[in-house]
Amino acid sequence: MKKYFKFLSFVLLLAFTTGKTIAQNNTDEPTGLPGDNFDLQGALQMFQKATSPEDFEKLLNTADNSVNNLDLNEDGETDYVKVIDKSDNEVHAFVLQVPVSETENQDIAVIELEKTGNETATIQIVGDEDIYGEQVISEPDGGTADNSIIQDWSNMNVAHSGPYYSPESVSGVIVNVWFWPSVRFVFAPAYRPWASPWRWRHYPIWWHTWKPLAWNTWHPHRMVYHRNFVIVRTNRINRAHAFYTPFRTTSVTVRTKHATVVNNYRITHRTTTVTGPRGHSATRNTTTVHGSKGKVKVKKTRVRRH
Repeated sequence: MKKYFKFLSFVLLLAFTTGKTIAQNNTDEPTGLPGDNFDLQGALQMFQKATSPEDFEKLLNTADNSVNNLDLNEDGETDYVKVIDKSDNEVHAFVLQVPVSETENQDIAVIELEKTGNETATIQIVGDEDIYGEQVISEPDGGTADNSIIQDWSNMNVAHSGPYYSPESVSGVIVNVWFWPSVRFVFAPAYRPWASPWRWRHYPIWWHTWKPLAWNTWHPHRMVYHRNFVIVRTNRINRAHAFYTPFRTTSVTVRTKHATVVNNYRITHRTTTVTGPRGHSATRNTTTVHGSKGKVKVKKTRVRRH
């Protein structure tokens, strides 16, 4: 019986991971959106690696980590991304924000973290719709260095550090991130929510700006982060998402500069759900890509079956 469950666990994990990988491949070509220059999966990798929100902010803004390549105000220099923790009991919303002028800031994404048990927590990062054209969500996919398989079937209060299956989960796999150093840090009794002290033209002494890299140069460096973090369609951390929404900050300057490309993306990028005769349904992304020589290519990617 144990061998049967282990085998079934492996099959389920493989199926879910394959489905997520298909969705992830949608990000392998530039869209022309500002979000092309900030890697959501890379940001989650930095959060996993960090020991605190302050350390996380430093990792985001370290050039060699190849997470941030933003230049929202188009001044020819990369932007500094600051981190602001909005928290409420067992919910944290880590806002990743860029100062674009003396008077304006723009949210890039928000990391939503929720404690779900004594030693369990879940996490997602949501890219801002003004930056990515729509809300883009990424989360850990359950891949681990020791290739551990599904460790639990339903109980979200069981302490473990790997992936586990939950019937409430749309994607099937939820990863317990309780043992990430930064997660333990922010849920410690003495923790005080981090709010970056930096602002427009007032940045830490260790930081220096650099020229944004071209897509073809920068993109290969960020692909390493896509092995263990994937794009999904469902926001499962509703409490944190609802808590963050009133704090969302946008910039008129950024919205104006990128209005054409964002609007074009929203017109040409569609998500369609088709229901079959037996009640099964599949979600498909349709993206129309306009090339530099006027060529038009339509990509249809099936995201998942229900």
